[in-house]
Amino acid sequence: MPVYEYQCSECGKKFEIRQSMGEDGSKLSCPNCSSSNLRRILSSFFSQGSAPDISCPTCNSGTCGLPPME
Repeated sequence: MPVYEYQCSECGKKFEIRQSMGEDGSKLSCPNCSSSNLRRILSSFFSQGSAPDISCPTCNSGTCGLPPME
């Protein structure tokens, strides 16, 4: 099951939830203020893979501010 990230439009709380791919989050509520006014936000994901010389999963330069992959 994938993990999706949401942010409450009322209090700003971000949280993650495991959800089936077909679910849209319309039945969710904020764990902080119970509001149902939520929006799904983009999460970053990367896998180290087999290329040890790539230090930045986003830009491949190593200068974007992310720590180098080990």
